[in-house]
Amino acid sequence: MFSFNSIKEYHAFLAANPSGCSIAVDHYLAKIRERIQLNAFLEVYADEAKERAAQLDADRVAGKKIGKLHGVVFSLKDVICFKDHQVSASSHILQNFTSIYSATAVEKLLAEGAIIIGRNNCDEFAMGSSSENSAFGVVRNAVDESRVPGGSSGGSAVSVQAGLSMISLGSDTGGSVRQPADFCGVVGVKPTYGRISRYGLIAYASSFDQIGIFANTVDDAALVLEIIAGPDDFDSTASEQNVPSYSSAIGKEKKKYRIAYFKQALEHRGLDKEMASTIQAHIQTLKNDGHIVEPVNFDLLNYIVPTYYILTTAEASSNLSRFDGVKYGHRASLEKGDDLTELYKKSRSEGFGKEVQRRILLGTFVLSAGYYDAYFTKAQQVRKILCDQTKKIFSEYDAIISPTVPTTAFKIGEKTDDPIEMFLADIYTVYANLVGIPAISIPLFKHSNGLPFGLQVMVSHFDELTLFSLSKQMMELKQ
Repeated sequence: MFSFNSIKEYHAFLAANPSGCSIAVDHYLAKIRERIQLNAFLEVYADEAKERAAQLDADRVAGKKIGKLHGVVFSLKDVICFKDHQVSASSHILQNFTSIYSATAVEKLLAEGAIIIGRNNCDEFAMGSSSENSAFGVVRNAVDESRVPGGSSGGSAVSVQAGLSMISLGSDTGGSVRQPADFCGVVGVKPTYGRISRYGLIAYASSFDQIGIFANTVDDAALVLEIIAGPDDFDSTASEQNVPSYSSAIGKEKKKYRIAYFKQALEHRGLDKEMASTIQAHIQTLKNDGHIVEPVNFDLLNYIVPTYYILTTAEASSNLSRFDGVKYGHRASLEKGDDLTELYKKSRSEGFGKEVQRRILLGTFVLSAGYYDAYFTKAQQVRKILCDQTKKIFSEYDAIISPTVPTTAFKIGEKTDDPIEMFLADIYTVYANLVGIPAISIPLFKHSNGLPFGLQVMVSHFDELTLFSLSKQMMELKQ
């Protein structure tokens, strides 16, 4: 029976099995059918995946050069464009829309021999922390189907968690890769802002959005990042910086790191007590292993979430104005006497879900005359202070560790009536997006309630090599 642990082991399997890619695809298609109730996939490309697998097997048997991701089975969050395939951002307003081009990240995957098996369900337009806001139904956590998988990339996280794909690409605007990775017990990486091109990623908040990676291992995430990262003529915000060979460099030396943690984060009243004590114990384990781990004062913790939501909703208000029922997407039926303004109103009211409407309205409000300086300008000033403070911390430390989330996965419907409580679930993750640094959630722990939870590691801009190396050491330390 086929099983997957890592890309390295999978490629060893392919070397010994002429029809290995086809075996793998058939396995994943069967698993997706078995666990269809999780609602992790909106669409499965069964015939296409089978055809590509057969071609890759034939190429390998013929002795042709194979790519670094030869036969690796991927899924894509439904905000990442794949040419000639539907992409809807899990919204009625884009239902049945077919992309006319592929995201740069997708092109790079395909160039290295990847197989894309389907698109994953998510919170509508990536707005949410639970994957309950999709227009196409709630995504369920594979460990406990009565609980959420986190959001907004819940379908992608569950796809890897439940063994429905080997790797999945999501997007992370304020924790939308790391938080569901934590809830689902998998590795979730948000690279430095600009490390991966955003071309082909449906925008939520353009100065925050970044494509991220879900994987079973740190090594697999590192390999995927080195392939999809890099400059792009189609995205002026994509960095020109050199992309290291992470996969060959991590684990070469067992360096001892200087690690900081935010005292206020571990003492926050919203953090589950058992999670806090477990992380404190892990800090002691790191010290015993020779690392320097010290608390640093971070008195801006309670300003992070309001700053994040002011800025992201403002950007969302601007970005989502393009969905108006005219060029593409849902168009409402008009009655006699309705004008263009009425078309906009009806199309957007029918097409957007309640959470998206809430954020558009909030963003429009903070950008409006009389409130712009009081909210938007003030939030930008806080963001600048956070960036300055971050530079100071990384002048003294290699990394920052923190909880990824304040609690383990909560019940479906538990927080839907309290948007403030839902927003506060992002308290530990939005910081990395505000300042643009890379971050990862690694699955280290298990709560007494039986649910997984992890640890978040953050490093300085474009220092993903340290991020992966330290994370791998910590994973090995727990084994």
